[in-house]
Amino acid sequence: MIQFGTGGWRAIIGDEFTKANIQLLSKAMCIRMKQEGNDRQGILIGYDRRFLSKEAMRWCGEVFAQEGITAMLVNKAAPTPLIMYYVQKHELPYGMMITASHNPSLYNGIKIFTAGGRDASREVTDELEQILAGIDPEQVHGMEYEKAVEEGLIREVYPLNEYIDSILERIDCEAIKAAQLKVALDPMYGVSGIPLKTLLYTTRCDIETIHDSHDTLFGGKMPAPSASTLRPLIASIMDYPADIGIATDGDADRLGVIDDTGRYLHANDILVLLYYYMVRYRGMHGAVVRNVATTHMLDRIARKFGEQCYEVPVGFKHISAKMSETDALLGGESSGGLTVRGHINGKDGIYAAMLLIEMIAVTGRSISSIYRDIEKECGSIHMEERDYRLTAQHKEDAYRLLFERKELPQFPFPTERISYLDGVKIYFENDGWIIARFSGTEPVLRIFSEMPREEDSKMLCDRLEEFLGLGDLA
Repeated sequence: MIQFGTGGWRAIIGDEFTKANIQLLSKAMCIRMKQEGNDRQGILIGYDRRFLSKEAMRWCGEVFAQEGITAMLVNKAAPTPLIMYYVQKHELPYGMMITASHNPSLYNGIKIFTAGGRDASREVTDELEQILAGIDPEQVHGMEYEKAVEEGLIREVYPLNEYIDSILERIDCEAIKAAQLKVALDPMYGVSGIPLKTLLYTTRCDIETIHDSHDTLFGGKMPAPSASTLRPLIASIMDYPADIGIATDGDADRLGVIDDTGRYLHANDILVLLYYYMVRYRGMHGAVVRNVATTHMLDRIARKFGEQCYEVPVGFKHISAKMSETDALLGGESSGGLTVRGHINGKDGIYAAMLLIEMIAVTGRSISSIYRDIEKECGSIHMEERDYRLTAQHKEDAYRLLFERKELPQFPFPTERISYLDGVKIYFENDGWIIARFSGTEPVLRIFSEMPREEDSKMLCDRLEEFLGLGDLA
């Protein structure tokens, strides 16, 4: 029943996300660590604010303790980037995070990180699924928690301070202090409140915070920073008023931003702003890495500054791997995650937020004015995104049409090439594109199109939607 997607294992609480399955996965991790000879180094496990997250972390720890492997458990709800940072800094072979990230509140899950604090590769998760298939559930046991603590096989830790210090070392704190910025903050009932407020108060920012309490239902909304979920933050930034509005998803690895005019910034815009800022104002050099569904404006900026842009499949493990291979400066995806060279090998919404605040302080300019400069230098581009929650029959029909028969509708622009790297992506000669791909975390088909003109992006999505018969699912 345990199957990994692009963002780890996620499942509905009480359906597949159960104590038995959580401990079964922990047993598989123990077997793998012993096979590799990594069991003496132990494992770090953290959790977010979702229902059953803390309990799930303890259930994991009890299995590791029973197997004689030390489990370091983070004793307060913590951001996913903190777990990745700790695994990397302390050279642990593995880490685990109990979270379903930005999924609806009825989900929970587990992310697995390997050496260097990296998202587990497909090879690792495939091997874990093979190990799981050979485990007898009746043979999975956990040591009683208090006994495991007494024997030193479970250790409670809280490494927040060293994570915060690592971010403070990488940003221009003095410039931010001098700017005296006002920040509206929305943790979306997740785990970013304490670390972000600590960083913002340390750099003398004035803060207005909403949605910072512990609510396992996330206020009745998905804990994903989107244009629709951040309307209260838009109201807050306009009433306050603030220089920037910052929001993070449930486990704080993704970022949402409202600019000084109250406009929601798409994740693509955030990537574009930060890459431009680092090469234009910080004078840094290096390529940029994006996935197949992320804006090609990054390609334009890279060309302008004599750098290169690399395209990889969806899944942040592909981005971090390509960054390591090419020593790229920045990598990110249109769903809201990014990372910067020299920090962790994965997404960090908290660090990204502080870089944006540094950008405002160092340039002395608003986000909206900086983005206007980028469009003047690199041209404008428009993206249309659509999600379709599929029935089993719709998914089967769409898959057969697109990936077995490889049929596509007629598009009114000359085609440069077609790629099946991840989904099917059509590149047009006019610097535009359209892609259709199945989500790796939800039963959803996603269509993205980016063109120089907004009406063309919409028209292309309409045409593919009609071709696939998805109009009633939009």
